[in-house]
Amino acid sequence: MTRWGAAEDLLIALDVDGTILHHDGHLTERVAASIVALRDAGAHIVIATGRSVVATTPILEELGLVREGGLAVCSNGAITIGLDPAYDDGYRILEAVTFDPRPAVELLRQARPDALVAVEEVGVGFKLSAPFPDGELQGNLRVVDHDELVASPATRVTFRDPNGSAESFSDLVDEIGLHGVNYAVGFTAWLDLAPEGVSKGSALEQIRRQLGVEPWCTIAVGDQRNDLEMLRWAARGVAMGQAPPEVVAAADETTSPVEEDGLAVLLEQVAAELSSNSATNTKEH
Repeated sequence: MTRWGAAEDLLIALDVDGTILHHDGHLTERVAASIVALRDAGAHIVIATGRSVVATTPILEELGLVREGGLAVCSNGAITIGLDPAYDDGYRILEAVTFDPRPAVELLRQARPDALVAVEEVGVGFKLSAPFPDGELQGNLRVVDHDELVASPATRVTFRDPNGSAESFSDLVDEIGLHGVNYAVGFTAWLDLAPEGVSKGSALEQIRRQLGVEPWCTIAVGDQRNDLEMLRWAARGVAMGQAPPEVVAAADETTSPVEEDGLAVLLEQVAAELSSNSATNTKEH
């Protein structure tokens, strides 16, 4: 068990979908309470998600993280935002890393012409090649032609095949070879592209340094392939119980599945460890 001096020493990075939220989008009282308890104790709670800023801010509001200030990572690490109720919409963009989407989009569309493509417009929504299934993307969604789709530098591009599988996208990426981008395959036939070298882990390392948190005082919790770098980055990487095998392998430990509030199980354990360490330190002095 790692012994931290105090809650203020900790940076706790949390994925959203399948970690904080159940797969139906539900946030349980137990999970919310476990996050709030550590936040109130002084821990740095940093949401790190593949979601766009527009789709992330409602979760930040629900958890009370906007009024407390702090930082959050969106778009799989391409965007870092600062939180403050004084800002418009409760946040401001501190960093947005972009790439030219044209080469990867055209390569993938040649191999999978029926796949849906979404190019993120930061703080607004997405440009789409065709409509996505209802509820999968948030913000202003507009269908555009191919030239407009790839005309501008992007923070994230998403490919979606409603009739395919995660395995088929993994095989496709291996076959065609993608260069100049980072990518993550989702639990369905969902492929996210990000700027090369950018991940949740890379963004969190910058935040760790900014906050002055020691490397051994980092915890990360996630459940999908876009969490791999984050779990390897953290001193204590924790996979959710329903995570695929490669995510479990990248983690240091596994908690219960999201359906059993696995995040709360883990965070309650961390809170208990902090309490025990505090009592031990008090006795020693």
